[in-house]
Amino acid sequence: MALELSISDVDAGYKAVRALHGVSLRISQGETVALLGTNGNGKSTLMKCVMGMVRPTKGKVSLALDGETHDLTRLTTEDIVNLGVAMVPEGRRLFPKLTVEENLLLGAFRPQARDAIRRNLGFSYEVFPVLAERRRQLAGSMSGGQQQMLAIARALMSAPKLLLVDEPSVGLAPILVSSTITRIKELKERTGLTVLMAEQNFHQAIRIADRGYIIVHGEIVFQGDVQALEQNELVKNYYLGASV
Repeated sequence: MALELSISDVDAGYKAVRALHGVSLRISQGETVALLGTNGNGKSTLMKCVMGMVRPTKGKVSLALDGETHDLTRLTTEDIVNLGVAMVPEGRRLFPKLTVEENLLLGAFRPQARDAIRRNLGFSYEVFPVLAERRRQLAGSMSGGQQQMLAIARALMSAPKLLLVDEPSVGLAPILVSSTITRIKELKERTGLTVLMAEQNFHQAIRIADRGYIIVHGEIVFQGDVQALEQNELVKNYYLGASV
């Protein structure tokens, strides 16, 4: 399977507020790419552009898959999900009054995943054993870390080829952040997923990323591999505590 996500010169926003300014980004099959930036710099907006939830006012978002290129700006979110793109949204967005298992089954809505429900459900419970133990528990009564596991597992139920993870560390204690990021790495290694992760926790993100982009005020200001990111002055000043 050949896959490449290409974001080219994208502007996007919300009515009069422009959140993205000429953003370009690329991710290839099997990579984990980190989109780094503090709150309010456009990370979630870019994720939503990929998912068809926000329409760019300029530029192009395309997904090359098995020799065919799809213009995601012209597709509905449902169409994009059906191509094999799944997102774990910021804040998890679970159905709190449904059980763990009911939330997982809703993740298998896309037609291509329905025949594999039993296998994917078993895999989710294998990867996140606590979900198996709590399969009858209401999602809203779980801890934040458990809810994040459920949100990731729900995305896996759609049998995705490209997984977008938006701010997995939000609202979690440091030890749970580390555990969650490690689990994303393990899933990528086990399933061959391609991962785009938006994250403001630089230290955790670079543990599993192959490359990264830094976004500031809606613009990509730097891109490079992990070593280049660690040596970048912007990173030193804003993420590593160096004096300006």
